[in-house]
Amino acid sequence: MAAKKEADIRFSKFGTVSFTAITKVNDFVDFLEQGKVMGSRCKDCGLMFFPPRADCHNCLAGNMEWFEVTGKGKLVSYSSLAFAPIGFGDDLPYTIALVDYGQYKVFARLSPGLKPEDVSVGMEMKTVANRLPNGQLNYVFERA
Repeated sequence: MAAKKEADIRFSKFGTVSFTAITKVNDFVDFLEQGKVMGSRCKDCGLMFFPPRADCHNCLAGNMEWFEVTGKGKLVSYSSLAFAPIGFGDDLPYTIALVDYGQYKVFARLSPGLKPEDVSVGMEMKTVANRLPNGQLNYVFERA
């Protein structure tokens, strides 16, 4: 009799509310646990993705590798939220933002220590792994 294969549910550790437990990029969560925020790069055409993808939409290859989101990016936009979708209401208010790293962009929340009045479009930011009070993992922006 074949051994029962366990489901890979690592992704259930990601985010305030986990919408899926299984994805082709579950290693993303292992990297967050190590304090690393990772994207994926197509080995065939070089296109970079964040959040990571298992397949390239450009050349349709599944030949991907991981890269670490490091260095500084530029804050493109941000918005403070007073209303939230179901499951995020306890987090209000919070600020979401978009940071441009050149070859890819990252969408995330500002670090809990940063307030909207502390940031401005064009300022340098960095993306860091974060552990939420309930033990879940995510990533946030901090000043670079």
